[in-house]
Amino acid sequence: MPLKTQFMLYAFLILVACSNGKLKVVADIPKHLKEVSGNEITTNSDLIWIIEDSGNKNNVYGLNDDGEIVKDIDIKNANNMDWEDLTTDTMGNLFIGDIGNNDKNRKWLSILKISNPETIKNKTKAEVIRFKLPKGESPKDFEAFFLFNDFFYLFSKETGKARLIKVPNKAGKHTAEIVTEFNLEGKHNEITSADISEDGKTVVLLNHEKVWKLTNFTDDNFFNGTIENLAFEHKSQKEGVCFLDNNTILITDESNDDLGSNLYSFKINN
Repeated sequence: MPLKTQFMLYAFLILVACSNGKLKVVADIPKHLKEVSGNEITTNSDLIWIIEDSGNKNNVYGLNDDGEIVKDIDIKNANNMDWEDLTTDTMGNLFIGDIGNNDKNRKWLSILKISNPETIKNKTKAEVIRFKLPKGESPKDFEAFFLFNDFFYLFSKETGKARLIKVPNKAGKHTAEIVTEFNLEGKHNEITSADISEDGKTVVLLNHEKVWKLTNFTDDNFFNGTIENLAFEHKSQKEGVCFLDNNTILITDESNDDLGSNLYSFKINN
């Protein structure tokens, strides 16, 4: 049974058995991948693509429905400065967000395009999109992005007021455009990953404790619609999110002793 079909059946059974929206473990992630920072599903593959963040290999991994690594792709022309998130387009290309900037010492950040990863044997070169913030903007740390209407939208990871910026989906060097400032409610509101549904009507922003669901927005005014706070009732360092379907998201977390290193499903509509 294809992965997406199996996950949809599994998610349906979860909804029937448990309507409170709690996280459910779908698969274990290999224990040696301790710092998974992003996950994504592409249109041309049933694999779950994952990456690790700074200090780890320049590799993209494809997991099957049992969480086993069946693809291990070395990106030969890139260094993992701080890979933080994954996104995809309608053609099945995969994009790596080398956008982390914890020490606020990076002027240029990068997005790496991997064309049709399911066809790659074990190594490839990425197309590189580089960008910097507008003049006068202080350096920001980003861990979350997605592609929408041929622009990448990136959410800064900050306590309190944060920035949403956008960058064109085009190879070369760019200056990012500031879209808006935003301030999500709650004591812990740093965003670690993001995604937009295939129908373009729902945005999810991930945090270790919760996910914010954004709906009823117009164009890219994502924060001008309805914002819902959906708590997990689960503690781990959650770093990756992607849509399985318009009602179900998949979440990955880092390994911390006996906690984490899993792939979870979560229903955003009960």
